Amino acid sequence: MNRYFLYILTAALMTGFQSCNHGRGDCSMNCNTYTEAKDPAPGPGSAWEGMAPGLHASIGSIYVRYAKHRVPEVKTESIWTGSGWRGERLSAQVILWSSDTIMQLTPEFSDFRSGDGSKMPATIAEARFVRYVVTDEFAGGCGHRKPEDFAASLSPDVLDTVRCFNIGKKSARSLWISFDIPRDARPGIYTSRLKLSACNVKPIKLEFRIEVLSRVLPPPADWRFHLDLWQNPYAVARIYGVKPWSEKHWEALRPLMGMLARAGQKVITVSLNKRPWGGQTEDPFDAMIGWKRKADGSWDYDYTVFDRWVEFMMGLGIRGQINCYSMVPWGNRIYYFDGKENREVEVEAKPGTKKYEEIWTPFLRSFYAHLKEKGWLDRTRIAMDERGPEEMKAMLGLLSRVTPDLGVALADNHKSYKLYPDKLKDLCVSFGSTVDEKDLEYRKSKGYITTFYTSCSHKFPNVFTFSPPAEAAFMGWYATAASFDGYLRWAYCSWVKDPLRDSRFRTWPAGDTYFVYPGPRSSVRFECLKQGIQDAEKIRILREDLSDKGDPEALGKLKTLNEVVAQFNVLKRPDDFENKFIHARKQLNELSKE
Repeated sequence: MNRYFLYILTAALMTGFQSCNHGRGDCSMNCNTYTEAKDPAPGPGSAWEGMAPGLHASIGSIYVRYAKHRVPEVKTESIWTGSGWRGERLSAQVILWSSDTIMQLTPEFSDFRSGDGSKMPATIAEARFVRYVVTDEFAGGCGHRKPEDFAASLSPDVLDTVRCFNIGKKSARSLWISFDIPRDARPGIYTSRLKLSACNVKPIKLEFRIEVLSRVLPPPADWRFHLDLWQNPYAVARIYGVKPWSEKHWEALRPLMGMLARAGQKVITVSLNKRPWGGQTEDPFDAMIGWKRKADGSWDYDYTVFDRWVEFMMGLGIRGQINCYSMVPWGNRIYYFDGKENREVEVEAKPGTKKYEEIWTPFLRSFYAHLKEKGWLDRTRIAMDERGPEEMKAMLGLLSRVTPDLGVALADNHKSYKLYPDKLKDLCVSFGSTVDEKDLEYRKSKGYITTFYTSCSHKFPNVFTFSPPAEAAFMGWYATAASFDGYLRWAYCSWVKDPLRDSRFRTWPAGDTYFVYPGPRSSVRFECLKQGIQDAEKIRILREDLSDKGDPEALGKLKTLNEVVAQFNVLKRPDDFENKFIHARKQLNELSKE
């Protein structure tokens, strides 16, 4: 049995086992879970000497990654305050530490109650233990990596699903806490208490106050922010030890892709043919459409997997686009089953050549007819990733002749979008490559999507496992400030060999290949990314509302809001970045009050 499946099963059994084991002094719980990697750079531990025994706890910052083997540098706080719209998810972090071993630590919230007697149930809060994973450093960014050439450390990033945890002596451990404000909650200030209990240790209580504002954030499926995180279902099959596209595979995909849908994802990633990116990940993409050239030279295409994948993702709420990779695959390699030779063959078909047209023309005609039959034509895009202008020009020429109304998406690192302004219904430019204001206005007037992406080449901002968490939240603010429609990142779950322990890969900085973990388990950076997307939606809604009102007070608020947002239209990390970010989010909520 696959070891990751065992981890997941253990966590599920523990959750059920613990439901009847609450209370101080109960030492019967089993808190076993997967073992973290050893700290490759633990550093000095002298600060632990002379510390008072027992468990210590304080409210921390969600924008700080607290080291595992150092005493946290925090001013002890026992009260957390936050505010948000109805329907919004808020985040908090509690930092725990001890010079002793703490066994069977469990968090438990009370109901949230307001002064007028209103209540939100304790279940709106979810407390997850933050687990450490091996990371490295940015160094040169892109390129092949030998582990011994890059400084390694432990980074707190995984949000585990277990309900109790054992904390080793002379170590720290964070609790990541999420609050999902119900859309029908009555506005007001609510208070709850978090009780931290452990075996034979005096419990600690912390207070949490949430100000529920009157405005309502729509469900993620209705957000307009264009989030495009590429999915890799083949990595899921490997990690869970199941056959691709078996029923067990679909069962493993459902909670993982559901988590993506709840972040507001808009795009379904499809691989038209095998290895569209040349097999650069641990798990190369296979074709979601079966290609077969029969003995008589005619073609047959099997859409079984493609249809079920698209329907599956749409059923989860991801319905915006279907981005199909790629008519210009890396290396220009195409794979199909040759009926005459009775085997799979690999051919090189470069855009602009006769062979390219012979292979892609029958496919495009068949694919177009199939999309039209399924009702998916308007939302489907033939998608390319960082392809050169000459290849793009040749591909677009064929597409225009055969299926002229089939949309195109391009992640563009060649600044070539001006060459085909009306071909790219979905344009994504590399961070730092600005789009001219007139071009942005033109694209918006046509209803085209324009986003930005970050990659292994960007030290700031990014979402590596060592990146400061505020940079993930910054993505939503930058997109809004720079007038982009959203954000693209190439890998949601292209997992490395041992993703729960070691996020490093043979190429690119650690964490570049995935946002979330098997389980599924969220991450610090994924939660911060969602926070930034929520903020972008709030800004959009607030701008529209204030503009519609048009009175002096509303216009004054709108001016202030735009000034707050504009300070994040930057290409370099600002000084005092985290504090500016925290202040801006508070201003956003203050301007939201009616």
